[in-house]
Amino acid sequence: MAETIKNSLIQRLKTRQAVMAVVGLGYVGLPLAVVFAEAGFKVIGIEPMQSKIDTLLQGKSYVLDVKDEVVERLVQQGRLLPTSDYAALQQVDAVSICVPTPLRKTGDPDLSFIIAAAEDMARFIHPGMVIVLESTTYPGTTRELLLPHLLKHHPLEVGNHFFLAFSPERVDPGRKDWTTINTPKVLGGITPDCLEVAHAWYSQALQKVVPVSSSEVAEMAKLLENTFRMINIGLVNELAIMCDRLGIDVWEVIEAAATKPFGFMKFTPGPGLGGHCIPIDPLYLSWKLRSLNYTARFIELASEINTSMPRFTVNKVQDALNNVRKPVNGSRILVLGAAYKPDIDDLRESPALDVIGLLRNKGAEVSYHDPFIPRIVHDGWQLTCVADLMSAVRAADCVVIITNHSTYNYQDILNAATLIVDTRNALGVLTRERNRNHPKVVRL
Repeated sequence: MAETIKNSLIQRLKTRQAVMAVVGLGYVGLPLAVVFAEAGFKVIGIEPMQSKIDTLLQGKSYVLDVKDEVVERLVQQGRLLPTSDYAALQQVDAVSICVPTPLRKTGDPDLSFIIAAAEDMARFIHPGMVIVLESTTYPGTTRELLLPHLLKHHPLEVGNHFFLAFSPERVDPGRKDWTTINTPKVLGGITPDCLEVAHAWYSQALQKVVPVSSSEVAEMAKLLENTFRMINIGLVNELAIMCDRLGIDVWEVIEAAATKPFGFMKFTPGPGLGGHCIPIDPLYLSWKLRSLNYTARFIELASEINTSMPRFTVNKVQDALNNVRKPVNGSRILVLGAAYKPDIDDLRESPALDVIGLLRNKGAEVSYHDPFIPRIVHDGWQLTCVADLMSAVRAADCVVIITNHSTYNYQDILNAATLIVDTRNALGVLTRERNRNHPKVVRL
């Protein structure tokens, strides 16, 4: 009977007769739902926020990587069905879980969204269903945490009656070259049959699926990817601090090293880490290892350096103002860019939040501009994006470039500003053309 359940499900998946669901329609879930709907699946999107459901039903997208016209077409065709009702899972054959996995302020993993989704799903789980967790987490979560919660109400056997796997999301918001459909998808099952079924499903819409031997390997692979980036960013951030002490241009050093055609990968420093992955994911691994009486030393050190960068940035602002005989207290400081990386509207974990908060605590009159983020509400304070960018630049005692959006005219900003602290080397080419030590510009 178990073989019949598996083969029947695989057949429905391969013929696109299977109905699937995506739980959590955020930066990961909505693009995934769209890709499968475009491939011919009927996709039910389960999302607890009614405002998101209403937006989608109106044919509009709230995710930068998904166009309004695509959402409108898929909703009208009945290929994308947004709802908040988990009872819809009664008619579903395949479910992808794409809920947030943030860190608590104590640094511990917050898996409450996974647990809540699992408990809501548990009432409707049935034989002939495949479930894939995409939320980033520590090795063992799929087997040790998700599986028991799914089986709360039904005595089903994983690998026989239903199938469970893990496939880490690899979303990089704003990218045009690597998207959900063409980014290779790592996939690991609880059992070999779980992997077989999940592979049959994901390969219907995604260009390349990379099978691995277990869900734990897939979970660990995701953490390795982001730990690699986090540690190397920590390295160049410390290099920036060391070059500052030595009076050496860190950007020139990096460009020189990057000319080596082998054995070197270019990373650049900045005012801190941002986004939903790199500042958070490695700490999941660090937390897990602490429970096994092991200290992940590279991760801990890189995290310490990276989290110190907003304060280092504020010190650079303070020194720059001091050099023109102005205190931070009472100075008008304009922060350019609030998103965690260029040309997106994602504010999650952005270093701009810490920089603004630290400057405010020192008495600065802080304003900000970001063409993608009209308003910031954070940690007891709120700001609205300035309406007239160039007027704000001219009025500021210091402009601090936190996010180097490509929409900014940096030549105009350089001409109009009195003083600029450039944490991203956004003005590098302009200042090099004239004078490496431009009198208006202080670089990280």
